[in-house]
Amino acid sequence: MPLQLLKYNPGVVKDITEYAAGKNGPFWVDSDLVRFKSGYPEKLGGWVKDPINALDTAGSITSTETTIEGIARRMVYWRSTTDGEDRLAVGTHNHLLIIENGAVYDITPLRDETNAATTTTEALDNSETAIDLASVTGFKTAGAILIGTEVITYTGISTLTLTGCTRGADSTTAAAHDSGAVATQILIDPITTADESTTVTITDTGHGAQTSDWVVLSGAAATGGVTAADLNSMAGYQVTVLNTNTYTITVPSAATSTVSAGGGNAVVIKYLVGIAGELGAQSSDPALGWGVGSWGESTWGTARTASSSDVSLDNSSWSLSLWGEDLIATVRNGAIYYWDTSGGTTNRAALVSDIAGAESVPTIARVTTVSFPDRHFIAGGCTSYSTGNVDDMLIRWSSQEQFEKFAPTATNTAGDQRLQIGTKIVAMVSAREETLISTDSALYGMTFVGGNFVFSFRLLATDCGAAGLNTMIGIDGDVFWMGKRNFFRYDGIVKELPCPVQYYVFDRMQTRYIDKVVVGHNKKFKEITWFYVSNDNTATTNPENDSYATYNYAENAWTVGTMDRSVWSDSFGAKNVPFAFDPDGYLYNHETGTSADGAAMNSFIEGSPREISAEGETLYMVDQVVPDVTMSATTSLDLYMNTRKYPNAAETVKGPFTITSTTDKVSTRAKGRQIALKFQSTGTEDEWTLGDFRVNSRQDGLR
Repeated sequence: MPLQLLKYNPGVVKDITEYAAGKNGPFWVDSDLVRFKSGYPEKLGGWVKDPINALDTAGSITSTETTIEGIARRMVYWRSTTDGEDRLAVGTHNHLLIIENGAVYDITPLRDETNAATTTTEALDNSETAIDLASVTGFKTAGAILIGTEVITYTGISTLTLTGCTRGADSTTAAAHDSGAVATQILIDPITTADESTTVTITDTGHGAQTSDWVVLSGAAATGGVTAADLNSMAGYQVTVLNTNTYTITVPSAATSTVSAGGGNAVVIKYLVGIAGELGAQSSDPALGWGVGSWGESTWGTARTASSSDVSLDNSSWSLSLWGEDLIATVRNGAIYYWDTSGGTTNRAALVSDIAGAESVPTIARVTTVSFPDRHFIAGGCTSYSTGNVDDMLIRWSSQEQFEKFAPTATNTAGDQRLQIGTKIVAMVSAREETLISTDSALYGMTFVGGNFVFSFRLLATDCGAAGLNTMIGIDGDVFWMGKRNFFRYDGIVKELPCPVQYYVFDRMQTRYIDKVVVGHNKKFKEITWFYVSNDNTATTNPENDSYATYNYAENAWTVGTMDRSVWSDSFGAKNVPFAFDPDGYLYNHETGTSADGAAMNSFIEGSPREISAEGETLYMVDQVVPDVTMSATTSLDLYMNTRKYPNAAETVKGPFTITSTTDKVSTRAKGRQIALKFQSTGTEDEWTLGDFRVNSRQDGLR
């Protein structure tokens, strides 16, 4: 027979049998780290680490290639027009970070800080035992203060007066002080170490922390062989609460001696907003115990199992929006915070409600965004203006150009609207000068109209709710998203997106962790990718994304594969390639090089079984393959030929046969009624694009 062309339609099909995929396309049936361009498959570009510098509390570099703290869930990149700095804000499951000039800074909001400061309102001699202050906000009911170089302990507070004061404590000298002198709350030797142990105990009366909360120490002196650098780690430490006054942290290196009280009197402890503020949960774990589910379910006094619970607690995530040069960050089911760029990287995000002039800012919100082009700040699933209670279906918006003013008046544009279809607001995204709002079961359009109504609301479709907070993306006015069992597109009309890998993706997804799904865009190649946790992930606790499904909207083709990314961003500004974080906290620049950060990339594409004869009756011997490949001189491409006599028969695998840039033909001896080709590369320097292959075959009888 003459050479026969084996041409495949672009895209991977997995929701029908492989034989059917060959008859109805033919299509490709499996892939990894492969894309389609102009109808043909090619290997994905590689990726390399983007080094991040770690700093100590003094701002000195301690590491030139570090990871961020926590699992990255959301990020936004921008260039300041005032100072020209490129900034990347990253919201992880337990921190809010800024990466600037290659260094990472912690701007996580604080719940509390041990060094509250105020001023005296009277002149003090060296024996005064009652000290009047301008404020006692943030001061402990009993503790110590520092005025100048003198440490003063106190046993109580009466209105604005510290009582029961002991002057010249901690081996300092009692002294006279002027009215208006600065008085700072301090901790005296709060650190205890144990010889050969990495566990350090912190004493802070009435600390208010919960186990798994984060604390950051500064000003601590080396204690018991634990270095000051370790104690004063920029990232901080998670705590294990012992009681209302003490907790433990785990430092990198063990102590060399036991010290019952150390660290000095300059220790400052910053308590990050934590579990109580809805920050710190890595996974959407099932809710257990009393009050979960319907009355009478399960056994009295026994918590239900994880497998039987139908109520899930949301994992920690963020909504990040730019307001001019600055950042607005909302913890899901938590508070709304503001980071002022002009305050610098030592400035932490603070409550919007604490901004001067703020009015009725929601204390809790599930998701927030900024409307375009009218610039209203929008909160969804938030506290009500009238009742103060959380309403998961309530939309509130600020006055135009005033993100901190939510109280509606006759002279501003603030307002609210309750949606009807669904049980909670899940996600929001901008598209075509309207804001799309997804509940767990419907899609609404929110459009600025001005006048008394300010915004109009349209129910666009039902049974199309987004699967999670980070599953929707707007591209050139259209919006794409993953639902609970399918994919959707909005281009003025809501449409279910045809997906020939739909059942494959959702059947192998760990749906318990569907809220970890994150979507990313690669505009250069017209690709939208959803990363998810698959059943192949064997982690017993807190598994993270390991697989992906990609839709090429130019080719109308899908691919699948494996890659562990927790958040993704397209190229922007100085970032001229897509970039992403993996669950280990490393930042990668994609479409860079040909390797997985120096390691081999296992890239492959497999075609559906093809029948040489139209009726599929005759056995054929395929003895030659003529490749059509564009490839680099360093590329080695493996060819496998798989044959079957019947669709459900065992497959015979021939190969691998090596293809290089100089290969003109490959000799094979493979017999069957159906043949399928698989192309694979496993090196670090491979770069290839497939074209149209041809095979030479001859009839080999009916048996």
